[in-house]
Amino acid sequence: MLRLIIAAGLLAGATVAPASAQQREAWQAPTLSITRYDEDWSDLADAEKRAHHWSGPFKYIPLGQDSWVTTGIELRARSEDYHDNLWGGTSSPDDQYLWLRALPYADLHLGKARAFVQPILAYAVGVSPSASPIDQTRADLLQGFGELDLGPVRLRAGRQMLSLGTERLVGTRYGPNVPLSFDGARADVTIGRAKISLLTMRPVQPGPGSFDDATSRNKALWGAYATLPELDIYYLGYRNRLARFGGLEGSEVRHSIGLRSHGVRGDWHWNIEGVAQFGHFEGQRIAAWTLGTEIGHSFPTLPTAPDATLRVNVVSGDGKAHDGKIGTFNALFPKGKYFGELSPVGPTNIINVNPRVSGTLGGGVSFSLAATAYWRYSIADGVYDIPGKLIRPANGSAARFIGKEAEATIAWQATAEWELSASLSAFAPGDFIRETGPDRTIRMLGLESNFRF
Repeated sequence: MLRLIIAAGLLAGATVAPASAQQREAWQAPTLSITRYDEDWSDLADAEKRAHHWSGPFKYIPLGQDSWVTTGIELRARSEDYHDNLWGGTSSPDDQYLWLRALPYADLHLGKARAFVQPILAYAVGVSPSASPIDQTRADLLQGFGELDLGPVRLRAGRQMLSLGTERLVGTRYGPNVPLSFDGARADVTIGRAKISLLTMRPVQPGPGSFDDATSRNKALWGAYATLPELDIYYLGYRNRLARFGGLEGSEVRHSIGLRSHGVRGDWHWNIEGVAQFGHFEGQRIAAWTLGTEIGHSFPTLPTAPDATLRVNVVSGDGKAHDGKIGTFNALFPKGKYFGELSPVGPTNIINVNPRVSGTLGGGVSFSLAATAYWRYSIADGVYDIPGKLIRPANGSAARFIGKEAEATIAWQATAEWELSASLSAFAPGDFIRETGPDRTIRMLGLESNFRF
């Protein structure tokens, strides 16, 4: 999915400028983002720059002095074909369905004030036994907020998507059909080269019908996220009144403190992040943590200009049931396709090793090859999905190896706005899966068409 974002950033550069414009520097569009509200199209106040690409008149519609409207849309169709989903352990292990969604938006600027609106139309065809809230929400409001720019402080209130860092704890859930949004307020404060985001939010729970998405009454998120050059530091608070651990249901309050180092040096790049969690759940103390590492090297002079990356993640699980302490890590609101297009295992109680190679084949075609191996961190805890639901309890098994996965993806940027992509994935079960239930190999084929401007 990352390639959809990167490739879409070529929006304006794909059209050759007319002869009359070749003497001046060609205008470059901002990189398209998933949230869309981070894109700055104000440079198109110059009518000549708007003429560089067909989308220019839609990206900047002048209303008067220092006032304009930006518009755009995403149209996505995605098909997923599963065989033996969850190793054959679901009610419908073989499932083939089609996701359809449209995400138009309008961004109104009136001097220092701003209003952003993005409805969603999301439908699912063929999901068995029935479509879930992340498959289908029909017609509703995905984002709608007001913002005031006060120079070093920017205030925003309303419904909005959130993307913090690499989305380990707070993400957009862009991969599934219905992205995640929050209701609440956010203040972005700029101090020199540092930016601090202060936020208080509640997630939005999609409903099965149109215009029935509602603010969660049980979950809440608050905190501060500071970004500096090559370094992120953050605190996130979380409450869930209907949490479940070890067969118990009750109120969970969890605090996460994180540190992330990331950057590029020549052909090397890295992204290393650690998070410590503490809090309480029904009289039990929470003590959990995770450490994620990503080290990569690009080879721009080789054929296909490959980039090789090694990712290693360690995520804590619970060490002993009913001991007054919970060691199970909670990823809060992570990105949807966490470890790839096929992600049956979530970031809880695992050790995972993921080498990956990506590159370009020319003609707008890119590819990625990846392999992943998973182990349980704690043999007293089970295996969880991405939202944090227990999908395979320990059941007395002492085996750690969950399984191994292979995935190949290919994408073709057919035009500056339209990309076609395909992925083929397989997850072979390990000793733990074989000892605790159904143990067939999961296979998934994903096909996607995405048009965005």
